[in-house]
Amino acid sequence: MTAIRTILLATTLLAGPAMAQEFRPAIVYSGGGKFDKSFNESAYMGAERFVAETGLTYVDFEPEGDAQIEQALRNYAGQGYSPIVAMSFAAEEAVEVVAEDYPDIQFVLIDGEVDLPNVRSVAFREHEGSFLAGLMAGMASQTGTVGFIGGMDIPLIRRFGCGYKQGVVAANPDATILESMTGTTDAAWSDPVRGGELARIQIDQGADVVYAAAGGTGLGVLQMAHDMGKLSVGVDTNQNYLHPGSVLTSMVKGVDEAVYDAFIDASQGAFTPGTLNLGVAENGVRVAMDENNAPLVTDEMKARLAAAEAAIKDGSLVVHDYMSDNSCPL
Repeated sequence: MTAIRTILLATTLLAGPAMAQEFRPAIVYSGGGKFDKSFNESAYMGAERFVAETGLTYVDFEPEGDAQIEQALRNYAGQGYSPIVAMSFAAEEAVEVVAEDYPDIQFVLIDGEVDLPNVRSVAFREHEGSFLAGLMAGMASQTGTVGFIGGMDIPLIRRFGCGYKQGVVAANPDATILESMTGTTDAAWSDPVRGGELARIQIDQGADVVYAAAGGTGLGVLQMAHDMGKLSVGVDTNQNYLHPGSVLTSMVKGVDEAVYDAFIDASQGAFTPGTLNLGVAENGVRVAMDENNAPLVTDEMKARLAAAEAAIKDGSLVVHDYMSDNSCPL
């Protein structure tokens, strides 16, 4: 049983019987599209796993912009779809409004929080996973300079960057960390050309490991790092396979598990609302290890990672959360 499922089971036992609702699941993705090989695609993978195991189906929608999110949620709710998964912080306001209007429909909000009796909110402690990625980057760097490229310049992405920088400094206190954001609009998630340009600029300044937390834009970062003979760090899903031997690791978020668990629970009449906050201890975030990056990961890295993971779990290592006060002390 996954850590998420364990938490939800405990919540169910405490909360008592969940509301009854016809099972007709739906997903409304965020910017970047369903097949961004990152955040949205992770949700898709979780839904497809559910379909493969149960034979049940779902519907989904790719909005062209944030303005379409509320319209899509309202359309699905009006047709009786439930649960409806809404992807990203950008859907937070829309979920709150539509969930209030449709109290008998179950909603799942990924990367945001809405406190309503028919909404399950799933948040991740990305700074913890990013710390682990930064630790690896700091150890792998030969130049002492590493880079971070974020997507849309928002506190959530600053949280990724801050955790990453703390990990780099833990490995190398003298490291130089370059930081760039792709943009301030929804388009920042789906511009791999711009991602590649930013990666090239950072590499030209000496970065030999670049972490991309930018949705589909990050694909350009990984490609450029590969083309220039440098290392990259993927995000959200395990992107190690995209450029074997070039992607040092990927900071994986359990979005697929969150979607899968929500569908399972709703299909079994066991859906519960509330907020889940998932980090290293819950296996909600982690760094990916597989055959694609095995040659890049030294025994020393593995030992440092194991120690850091244990320290985060027992509370002796607290990774600063940028979203707690919008600062990044190093």
